[in-house]
Amino acid sequence: MRVLMINYEYPPVGGGTANANYYFIRELAKHPEVAADLVTVQPQPGMRIENFSDRIRLHRIGIRKKDLHHWSGPEMLSWCLRAHFYIKRLLRENAYDICHCWNGWPPGFFGYLHRKKIPYVVALRGNDVPGYEIRFRLLEKIILKDLSRAIWRHAAIVTANSEELSELAQNTLRCRIAIIPNGVDTEEFKPKQYGGNRLPLTLISSNRLGQRKGHIHLIHALRKIKGYRLILVGQGSEMESLKRESEGLDVEFRGYVEHADLNRELHRADIFISTSLVEGMSNATLEAMAAGLPIISTGVGGVGKMIDGNGVVIGKIADADSIVEALDIYLKNPSLIPEHGRRSRRMAEGMNWQSVVERYLQEVYAAGVKAPPSPS
Repeated sequence: MRVLMINYEYPPVGGGTANANYYFIRELAKHPEVAADLVTVQPQPGMRIENFSDRIRLHRIGIRKKDLHHWSGPEMLSWCLRAHFYIKRLLRENAYDICHCWNGWPPGFFGYLHRKKIPYVVALRGNDVPGYEIRFRLLEKIILKDLSRAIWRHAAIVTANSEELSELAQNTLRCRIAIIPNGVDTEEFKPKQYGGNRLPLTLISSNRLGQRKGHIHLIHALRKIKGYRLILVGQGSEMESLKRESEGLDVEFRGYVEHADLNRELHRADIFISTSLVEGMSNATLEAMAAGLPIISTGVGGVGKMIDGNGVVIGKIADADSIVEALDIYLKNPSLIPEHGRRSRRMAEGMNWQSVVERYLQEVYAAGVKAPPSPS
């Protein structure tokens, strides 16, 4: 089987979807029956083809990126135009069995354009689903919602990485969506060895510093409770405002940390916390679980179902008092921290990328190839 993949993010450009794509093709490379070409990005001008393995090639379209973790309109338009012509060329030169579009748009749009030549799979990740990202609301009303309906309707198969994301997608188009959660690399992320927990307890968040991650509510909560310090790993549009809001608190802004160094950063903390307002399925939470940390999180994006004897679900979204209530549990019961951390690790060990790839091969690619041709 030969697969054409399209993704506008790939390390070092992007966040969770970029990392997921890397782990996915690393596992896919272990399957000798599959070859793949991934059309993606590099953060400097030019064009480069890399051999990821003897059967997987990366076609990296260069864009001069100002911020590795944020796309401006002109940057996205430039990448899309170059990708459009490059994908047409690949389709002329190669015979593919299926196209795997990482995100409903813009990758899904390329699948839609070439639907008469090749069946395509749309993998919904989060901000490609209307209603997920606040800053896209106007664009959704103008074009993105109608465009998403067309792309999903003509796809051989649509997948989502959590039940909640699938439910949100149903507001745009009632369709069958296969739920395939993210995986985590339990070799890269090693469990923390706990000693005694001393005050202040250290929280860590490794989510992008954007509005929908809800960090502002965490900062407000820390003004209402003593006994905690906070490490924020990551960059984003909210960094400067969060720095202003956290003046006088024990908050460490680490900025961008190489993914290979993230396990070490996680081990500096006692507890992982996520105050997201909306999620697909949080890679950051899975990595923290693999690193052996207990989890405090809102229940969005399937995380609520991942907290089972290994953490605390925040009762209300965007509510500082609910965050304080969750934090207070570990202050009053510090012995729960190593107990919940060990439980996190055991749960993460059952959520690996091998099973994710196996499901895509058996349930998505194989079925997609057999799907009837897309209607015009």
